[in-house]
Formats: sequence, C-alpha cells, structure tokens
Amino acid sequence: MFKHELLVATTNKGKLSELRALLAGLDVDVRGLTEVFASPPVVEEDGDTFEANALKKAREVAQASGMLTLADDSGLEVDALEGRPGVRSARFAGEAATDDDNLEALLQALRDQTPGSDGHYAARFRCVLALWDPTVEGGEPVVVEGVCEGAIQQERRGHRGFGYDPVFVPRGGSLTLAELDAAEKNTLSHRAKAMARMRLVLEKVLAARSERVRRLLAAKGR
Repeated sequence: MFKHELLVATTNKGKLSELRALLAGLDVDVRGLTEVFASPPVVEEDGDTFEANALKKAREVAQASGMLTLADDSGLEVDALEGRPGVRSARFAGEAATDDDNLEALLQALRDQTPGSDGHYAARFRCVLALWDPTVEGGEPVVVEGVCEGAIQQERRGHRGFGYDPVFVPRGGSLTLAELDAAEKNTLSHRAKAMARMRLVLEKVLAARSERVRRLLAAKGR
C-alpha cells in the first residue's frame, strides 16, 4: 500500500514519539526534522499564542521541505501564574533550559502562590496542531486544539513522559502524567485530544493526495 510522507516539525524526541503513536493506523510514514534535514531549519517561536507558533512552524518547515507538514505548539497554563508558562513552556527557565530546569522554575514560581483547598494549583495543558500542505496552491492550513485540565502538585512523581508531566495530575485522576504508561496518557492528554481531531482531517487530506497520485499515474499510462 502506498504511504504518504508526513513531516513533523519537531526535534523533541518525546513529542515525536507521542505523535507517531497517535498517528498509528494512518497511511503515513512519519518523519522527524532530523530524519529529513542534516541541519533542521530553526523557526523562531515568537508568537503570542500557541496557534501563531504552530502555524509559523508548519508554514516555514513545509516551504523548506516541500512536504506535508504537521506542527505542534503546546504548553502548560497555570491559573495562579496568570497563564504562565504558556507559550514559553519550553523556555520558562531560559532559552537553553532543560526539562528539569523548567520544572524547577515552575515549582519555584509557585512557592509564593496560594494553592487550592486540595493543596494543588489549577492548570491545563494546551496543544495546537497545524497541518500545511505546500503542494496545494492557495490551500489553507488546518488548525485544531486539544486541552487537558488538571492541577500541579508540588511533589514530582513518575519517570515517564517529558516536560512538566511529573507534576501534572489530570482532572479526575490521582496519578501524574509521568506515572501513566504511554497508552494511558494517549487517551487523555492534550496532544491526544488534538490529534483525535487532526486524524479526521488527515484522512481526508491523504485520500485527496492518493487520488491525485492515481490520476497522475493513469494519465502517464495512457
């Protein structure tokens, strides 16, 4: 069966792994930036919203590669911090910050804030996915969003996942995202919810691309 290539505009191994799992079953060969570029393009994420950053990454990487491109911008919003870290979630402790640096910066920022009655801080993970097809002239990008409500606890628990997962407990649960296995996380995470919507879009996009290939081959065979 013919498989289309889908370029995911990220060098984050954890994010790429999650997206690959969420795209399983579609007729796509999922590629990461380092699998396509010897020197991946660097897109400055200077937007004020997740949508602006996702669209910018999708557009610039699609133009550089000529490939169907999926970009993700996501992060953590904490009510006690007025929505921070937000779009700076990956850089909360600085431009070269590691996951551990960002997590420590978050916990430090919350030490001066009053938690809820349960001792936790209301928060949510938000994910915006943007799909850009550079082969469709005048085509519009597709944008979808997914949100996972929950709370930040002050104690790190679990060794799975990445980013702020060790301190985030989804609403209605008792385990952090870092304590859940990949299958469990992929049923309730912000990225899973966004991808559930994007899969419906991708199915239509891939079907249209397959039809264009079929017609091209038919024309050449005449």
